[in-house]
Amino acid sequence: MPKDFLSVADWSADEIMKMLARAQELRSLHRSGERPQTLQGRTLAMYFEKPSLRTHVTFEAGMAQLGGHAILLRPDQVGIGTRESPLDVARNLSRWVDGLMARTFSHELVELLAENATIPIINGLTDRLHPCQAMADLQTIAGVMNPQEAKLCYVGDGNNVANSLLLLAAKVGMRFRISTPGSHRPPDWVMAQSRELAALSGAEIAWSEDPHEAVEGANFVYTDTWTSMGQEDEAEERRRVFAPYQINAELVAGAPDAWLLHCLPAHRGEEITGELLDGARSLIYEQAENRLHAQKAVLERVMLAKSGA
Repeated sequence: MPKDFLSVADWSADEIMKMLARAQELRSLHRSGERPQTLQGRTLAMYFEKPSLRTHVTFEAGMAQLGGHAILLRPDQVGIGTRESPLDVARNLSRWVDGLMARTFSHELVELLAENATIPIINGLTDRLHPCQAMADLQTIAGVMNPQEAKLCYVGDGNNVANSLLLLAAKVGMRFRISTPGSHRPPDWVMAQSRELAALSGAEIAWSEDPHEAVEGANFVYTDTWTSMGQEDEAEERRRVFAPYQINAELVAGAPDAWLLHCLPAHRGEEITGELLDGARSLIYEQAENRLHAQKAVLERVMLAKSGA
């Protein structure tokens, strides 16, 4: 089993499904008022280079609910790469805490931290991948139907969320279609890796530039913001390029029974209409809720393995 949770591609389908089952169990326990204290006495450091609502609250609340504690680290406080090297930060934290969650721009930074730390490193988001979001998405889909029977379609920007969804779908054997403009399709490396994984799992992975073609017959239609953090100066151009990829009534007419997904934050009237985001087929706040429980399952898996529990 891997020490770190940097990419879903590092984990076997069996381990992913075990974490999914535990996430579902933790959600049920939470709703019944039970708080298993599986991480009592353990501490998670949380390093944030990017703003956060869901990642920050769900990791800190998740640690508290499991009996542990979380410490917030700010870039100006730690100074990775300026005040101290990633190597020294990783080695110091390994002496003090039981795990580190890092939300960074550079994916290479979380890889460096993982390489030099003896504690587990969890990828809370990088410009390349967002594996914790993908786990919450899998849990949301599993709350409706068997993921291996689901047809999932992602429409919009081929970004970090799309990359992790591609890898996760390929790992667990889902049917996954992604539609982006040709100029913003997922990088070649993730398409190649997802197809390699799909060949082993039986997953079906396909890209199309035509969102209507991709959405046809889908059980779930997923989108994300068109302008991610650090791309603000491209916002106007992105609105123009992605306008045909808006999730609206016309587009989802090809999948009238589809459930709608969005990892948030959302911009009503841009990537999705407010009518659909707040409508009866939206599972968007279920996804947000599941961030808490999917991440608790990840925390247990890596922290308890580290301690030998």
